[in-house]
Amino acid sequence: MPTHTQLDLAADLLALLRETTTEPRADEQLEALTLAVAADLPVLLWGEPGIGKTAALNQLAASLDLPLTTVIASVHEPSDFSGLPVVGDDPAVQGVPLAPPDWAVRLVREGRGLLFLDELSTAPPAVQAALLRLVLERRIGALRLPPGVRIVAAANPRASAADGWELSPPLANRFVHLRWVHDHEVVVRGLGGTWPRAALPRLDAERLPHAVEFARRAVCALLTARPDLVHRLPNDEARRGGPWPSPRSWEMTLHLVAFATAAGSSRDVLSLLVRGTVGDGPGLELLAALDRMDLPDPETLLADPAAAVLPERGDLRQAVLDGVVAAVRNRPDRARWDAAWAVLVRALDTGAPDLVVVPATGLAALRREEWDVPEAIERLAGAVDLSRRADRAAARVTAKAGR
Repeated sequence: MPTHTQLDLAADLLALLRETTTEPRADEQLEALTLAVAADLPVLLWGEPGIGKTAALNQLAASLDLPLTTVIASVHEPSDFSGLPVVGDDPAVQGVPLAPPDWAVRLVREGRGLLFLDELSTAPPAVQAALLRLVLERRIGALRLPPGVRIVAAANPRASAADGWELSPPLANRFVHLRWVHDHEVVVRGLGGTWPRAALPRLDAERLPHAVEFARRAVCALLTARPDLVHRLPNDEARRGGPWPSPRSWEMTLHLVAFATAAGSSRDVLSLLVRGTVGDGPGLELLAALDRMDLPDPETLLADPAAAVLPERGDLRQAVLDGVVAAVRNRPDRARWDAAWAVLVRALDTGAPDLVVVPATGLAALRREEWDVPEAIERLAGAVDLSRRADRAAARVTAKAGR
């Protein structure tokens, strides 16, 4: 057959190989990415080469119906991002304007799009410095990107990057950092022709005011209690190139908490976003503060123990019961003491018995001589005794194993 016919057949085969479909599928890292994109925050995907970062961005752009513009940061000069000087007829009077590159002009003309800055960790420091204005102010020369343009970048860890550089702290602090890892099932199913579908989060219009108030209250309460977390630049150079707390990154975190609350996102998705913005330590502290904000008020539980609804998670349930005991300790009287025992019985009936041991011991220590012992103590005494016997048995087993 003629050569051109074979090439035509090869083109047909390639077209068939490129044909894929999408399906709705729970994917926490993809949901975190789309939530950050919806919040109009720059996102940086960290992952090993070949992990699928670029493919994910192509699929995201297609799913959101956004034109994708890919810029390889490491092959550009600083002037490509700050603008190329263009000398006019009378520069002494009119100055020298900075002309934007053609891809920026196309984005402005479209009015919307997904700007993908690839290979960010291989861009030298001078190029990273030029990117600061693009990422934060969305300006390239005299041009400003329209609100419909979202910015996502990708980078490889320095150890696996070609001639990699650590990300500069000012540039790193402008991104939401997401660790991109492969999911075996997603890869296998995708190679079979079906990839997970990316979709913008569905925000609940009625929850928007509550989401903003909740996010502001959570972040402000944490920073009021922990002022040292407002700004903490890491000492280690590698960690400076990742997420760390600053007033800028806390503002980004506040936005993400509000969006996640309005969208009803899971705690795991919120954890990826929060830890990817202010770092693991401060992020986990904020998540713990968010958990405490959702806990029932001890005074409400003491007012109606029979209707008490306690958290399912063991650590949160323990915190609630400790709060009930603390409330009685702060304002002790016979009725409140009896009500607290009723709450502990409720906890015994609806959860693990060992969680009532510590609060029951603390509550018993608050008893005054004139207070009669409530019947509830008899039920709880069995659970406390059983737990203590189990602890002693475990200790004996551990001691024998250590001989």
